Amino acid sequence: MYLNRHIEKQLLKAASEYACITIYGPRQVGKSTVVEYLFGASMPKYSMDDIILRSSAKTNPRLFLENIGWPVIIDEVQKTPELFEQIKINIDKEKSRRLKNNENIELMYVLTGSNQFELRNKISESLAGRTAVLPLSTLSNAELLKYPTTSFFNPNIDILKQKQQNYKLPYRTRKRIFEDIFRGGMPEYVVYDRARELFFDSYIFTYIERDVRAIIRGDKETIFLKFLEYIALRTGSQIDYSEISRSVGIDVRTVKNWLSILETSGIIVLLEPFMKNSSKRIIKSPKLYFMDTGLCAYLCKWPTAEMLERGIMSGAFYETYVVSEIIKSYYNNGLNPKRYLYYYRDKYQKEVDLIIDSATGIYPIEIKKGINPVSSNKNFDFLNHLGKNINIGLVIDSCETLMPINEKVYSCPISLIGL
Repeated sequence: MYLNRHIEKQLLKAASEYACITIYGPRQVGKSTVVEYLFGASMPKYSMDDIILRSSAKTNPRLFLENIGWPVIIDEVQKTPELFEQIKINIDKEKSRRLKNNENIELMYVLTGSNQFELRNKISESLAGRTAVLPLSTLSNAELLKYPTTSFFNPNIDILKQKQQNYKLPYRTRKRIFEDIFRGGMPEYVVYDRARELFFDSYIFTYIERDVRAIIRGDKETIFLKFLEYIALRTGSQIDYSEISRSVGIDVRTVKNWLSILETSGIIVLLEPFMKNSSKRIIKSPKLYFMDTGLCAYLCKWPTAEMLERGIMSGAFYETYVVSEIIKSYYNNGLNPKRYLYYYRDKYQKEVDLIIDSATGIYPIEIKKGINPVSSNKNFDFLNHLGKNINIGLVIDSCETLMPINEKVYSCPISLIGL
């Protein structure tokens, strides 16, 4: 069963504007599936997982590309880095020919890849400016509920009111929310109801075996898994590099390197502090969030959604879920969330879980797992020193409907975050 992905609109738009599009993301997020759904009827597909095809592409990339022609889908293209330079040559030649004939460029190559370390390097070396690059993450809640393609999450109150009216969203109890958090959004796991332990155990093994082994020393695989499990316990938290170093038994440099690997893989995202004025009062360490709460819950060894809801990490998982859903909405609309999403914390212990930077100023957002837990005197006036306009803020929680807490803050149901 195919679930429509909200990134489809961006992929089709890019296909009409570029000679090449590249879609990347972690393993098992549906890259090949969405590409085949959109382009499979009109393009043949060649997977570089096939050892014979891979050998042919490596031995003579020019001949290989001549034989398969275009337009064409090349899956797991990072396994054949020899192809990138020849793809560049082919694109440039075709662009030149079409320019002379006053013709528009047409889509030639659709590339997908899971090992983003190799993929990004090759794109920057050979295909910069020649390919549209779009990330794909796990299924969002809006995709799972089969809502039509939506815009990125916009915290403007008038827009949220309109969306609430248009979608007439059913109320999600906190029990249901934590079931969604515990499940996560891995397409194969969710759609085909795979056995939980076998699926995630296999996923972690494959990730380390195929994506990480080439980057870290072979004798570090066991400690990398320990690091991965420890990092999962820190989701929703500000990073303390020294504390992680001591607990896992690796040096700080390795901690930073391995966090970079996880972020580049799309497993985690690091949310930077809001520092537009470079205020000395701002805490500078990023916050860490897992992009799939199901994977994170498995790494933390939570056995059921009920125990997760009642456990000491329930607040961290609730926050992680909200932030990851918002980030997915940005990805699905062709936007880089790092340009808009931040958090705030200063040395006086004033903090805001999420700040969305916009042309009209900043939107401060707090995330609470309860139902309307904030008093009526809630405000974000302590952000005034940032020198930015402070828009009406939000407290995203488990309430039933959008409602004002006071003139400066609204309570927002979690169901609206992915719309």
